[in-house]
Amino acid sequence: MPRADLLLELVRAGTRGEQPLFRKALEALIAEERAKQHHILADRLMGYLNQSEPSKPVSTPTYRNGLMTNLFFELNPTRRMDDLVLPDIVTAACKELIEEQNRSDILRSHNLEPRHRILFAGPPGNGKTSLAEALATELAVPLLVVRYESVIASYLGETAIRLSRLFEEVRTRRCVLFFDEFDVVGKERGDIHETGEIKRVVSSLLLQVDALPSYVIVVTATNHPELLDRAVWRRFQVRLELTAPTQKQTEEWLRRFESRIGEKFGVSANTLAKNLRGANFSELEQFGQDIQRRYVLSLPEANMQQIVKERLSQWKRRYSVTVDKQEDGNA
Repeated sequence: MPRADLLLELVRAGTRGEQPLFRKALEALIAEERAKQHHILADRLMGYLNQSEPSKPVSTPTYRNGLMTNLFFELNPTRRMDDLVLPDIVTAACKELIEEQNRSDILRSHNLEPRHRILFAGPPGNGKTSLAEALATELAVPLLVVRYESVIASYLGETAIRLSRLFEEVRTRRCVLFFDEFDVVGKERGDIHETGEIKRVVSSLLLQVDALPSYVIVVTATNHPELLDRAVWRRFQVRLELTAPTQKQTEEWLRRFESRIGEKFGVSANTLAKNLRGANFSELEQFGQDIQRRYVLSLPEANMQQIVKERLSQWKRRYSVTVDKQEDGNA
């Protein structure tokens, strides 16, 4: 049964002939029915919604359930918040947002909406994408990852049209919409090297983000926050920085990984963390999985402590080569 407030909104909009209000209420109703897996009803309602609009160009088909769509990938998230090692302030902010979304009916009864626009900033490899997935998992909604190769066209006017179509597709779904490398489309409009058309694309994007209903959680991530348009910062209600792990966080990650695989490394987390200084979370994940693969393939005679020492020696050699290349490039 649909929410009573949505039915009341539909009736009120219909009796008053308020088309924008009618569309907004119907989109929310469609999103709710999709969340309940009532896809046939949701599709029929979507058909009525499309009939009420002026004719549009026919778009290419969209494939879902983990397959690639024309404008985004749809993924079924599995990573949870407890899988991640995060600063306390980031964990607290994300838990608050999850609570607001899960208890949105209470907020709406007081004429409030849950927050749903989030910006993650920080160096690559430190959990921005993983955290977006974890939010989707905790909210039990799909993760839609925007495909820039499909959204950004050679002709910038077409880019604005595709962005509009992207937002139109997600408006009727409870989901996390993830823009990785958001600076690609959210660049500073004051950049003297950019054309007027690009500035119009950014303006259109920001208006589209503003117009999304609160059950669509927009998560954006950037490695270069200094490139973002100043208006972008104002659009996002939650702005969080994800930095490289401290030694304490590295130790915690290593302990959690041991617990996850059910095997001890045979080397203290403190010793490993000191030797892995400078690694980001993505590199830690690669290091742990490398150890796990070697361990599984060496069974039943596997010596975990020896494997860890060998992998650590390889990692240190690889890391020193990387640092040398970076220093040569900066010379």
